[in-house]
Amino acid sequence: MTGLFRTPKTGVNMAPNLPFDLPSRFEIPAAWYGTNMANHSELWTYHLTPPEVTELKAAADAFLYSELDIGLLTASAFELPTLQQKFNDVRSELKDGIGFHLIRGLPVDELTPAQIATVFCGIGTHIGALRSQNAQGHMLGHVRDVGADPQDHTTRIYQTNARQTFHTDSSDAVALLCLKDSMEGGNSLLASSVTIYNEIAYQAPELLPRLFDPIATDRRGEVRVGQEPFFIIPVYSWHEGYLTSIYQRQYINSAMRHKAAPRLTKDQTAALDLHDALANDPANHIEMRLKPGDMQFVYNHTMLHDRTGFKDWPNLADRRHLLRLWLSLPEDRPLPESFCQRYGDITIGARGGIVLEDTELNVSLW
Repeated sequence: MTGLFRTPKTGVNMAPNLPFDLPSRFEIPAAWYGTNMANHSELWTYHLTPPEVTELKAAADAFLYSELDIGLLTASAFELPTLQQKFNDVRSELKDGIGFHLIRGLPVDELTPAQIATVFCGIGTHIGALRSQNAQGHMLGHVRDVGADPQDHTTRIYQTNARQTFHTDSSDAVALLCLKDSMEGGNSLLASSVTIYNEIAYQAPELLPRLFDPIATDRRGEVRVGQEPFFIIPVYSWHEGYLTSIYQRQYINSAMRHKAAPRLTKDQTAALDLHDALANDPANHIEMRLKPGDMQFVYNHTMLHDRTGFKDWPNLADRRHLLRLWLSLPEDRPLPESFCQRYGDITIGARGGIVLEDTELNVSLW
């Protein structure tokens, strides 16, 4: 299986001046190349069967009959006698496998908004714990163009129709459910941050240490009392045998508006530019178009995700709309203390998300 995903390199150089001993190349399932992975969609795509759809709908209806708030949903309250193992396998694939998975075939056009939200959140609870995605406490996010200005430093890019750039979210994993796709564009892009590490170690080993330097990233206005309006963290961390990435170049760039944020050096900028160029190289990423009913699961610690810019439909009711979950996974990798700046708590199974002093957790259906 490993031979499917990696292009062998020879003459690999060890990156100099790293503060710890690191492999010059990681040979793990998450270190895949886009040109190879795109040809093996059967490894990362699953189609729900009619009985499985019936099982999901029955679980949702049973919970909705209880009239409890969807924000209180737990795995035990969303019983999946046959699908439970499938979602256990998805979680394992995220943490220890290729780092992403696509499930197709949820008939969103046949379900009510409450049923859709309950099914998606219910599936999420079988993979991990739901986390708040913004200062408003949204446990179920809505990814759509709300007319926000992508140049505004308080805008979250998912609220626009602009190209995003490769990045990670502030949780162990992120899940998307497509309700409606756009008229043009809006395709999903995935790249392995492990592969990018390998390529930088091979192409420009002298730049690799700069990606382990603490670098400022903008909080985009979501700031707790006593915090700086930015946090400082390396793009790559090496902790207890795990290479972990956290990255959002747009927010690194906008952090420079804060006088207290440390300035990027010439070499740090060069390293970030190479990182971005490698992620944008079609040889290193895959592109997929999510259709209504598709659910995509991505592991932030080893994967980068992106979305192309899009043109939406004239009719408001037809416009692109995805639901999103941020998940904290049980029995996951340990994270270094530096992640506390963004995740708050780094306790495995209960970490990640954005919570301010006045944040109230909630699920907004539409």
